[in-house]
Amino acid sequence: MKTTIEINDSLLKRARSVSQREGTTLRALVEQGLQHVLGEATHRSAPPAIESLVFDGTAGFTEAFADASWSKIKEESRRR
Repeated sequence: MKTTIEINDSLLKRARSVSQREGTTLRALVEQGLQHVLGEATHRSAPPAIESLVFDGTAGFTEAFADASWSKIKEESRRR
């Protein structure tokens, strides 16, 4: 299938250089890159569960934030 893509000039220059050095085509290089990225995507694990730091869902704030100011809670949420 034929398609058109826009590629950053410096990236395209590097890709052409690699394809010439390896004696392959730009098309083959792009296909290899896509296969690599798509292969990795199928092996990625689910993102880690987010630990509840502020609210436990039943009894309000966790002990660490029971007497915390709103600014402390916001600060902690931004750090995570």
